[in-house]
Amino acid sequence: MDVKKIVLFASGSGSNVENIVRYFDKNDNVQIEAVFTNKRNAQVLDRCNRLNVNAIYFNRHSFLGGDFVLNILKGIQPDLIVLAGFLWKIPEDMVDAFPNKIINIHPALLPKYGGKGMYGMNVHTAVKENKETETGITIHYVNAQYDEGAVIKQVKTVIFANDSPANIAEKVHHLEYEHFPKVIEDILKTQN
Repeated sequence: MDVKKIVLFASGSGSNVENIVRYFDKNDNVQIEAVFTNKRNAQVLDRCNRLNVNAIYFNRHSFLGGDFVLNILKGIQPDLIVLAGFLWKIPEDMVDAFPNKIINIHPALLPKYGGKGMYGMNVHTAVKENKETETGITIHYVNAQYDEGAVIKQVKTVIFANDSPANIAEKVHHLEYEHFPKVIEDILKTQN
């Protein structure tokens, strides 16, 4: 099997990035090529230093207004681009350049609680305020719209009446850590 190349995008602490890197650490068939971030002071950069993973910072113009990020990606030719807590919408030219090769994880059961501004505690608070009895994760392909790409996998967890948004977040994180790397691995195995 050829070595499969993954590029990760993250905007925050990078806990999912670290989980994915550690999951594939002993797998000689998968290479984490780089982590891209749009925040100069994101904690994910500290994790990349610790994990010995290449990290690339970019600003809004180089992502949306120019070809900087797209050209780097074309040079890498990743088998999969994984959004692991990345908050910007992916530009259409990038989606077009990597059809069915960009995936995202969302901390809710889409189509509920998706779209612009629906991330992290915003999602968990909305889930709690609407008295939902379940939530979960949705792993999906990325298209030109926020959180509207084809669903790859959804996993649910129960919400109890006394669960706080923080409790809900913890349950969802557990699902992310357990399922996201496995789904990435399955996708890579089915690629030609």
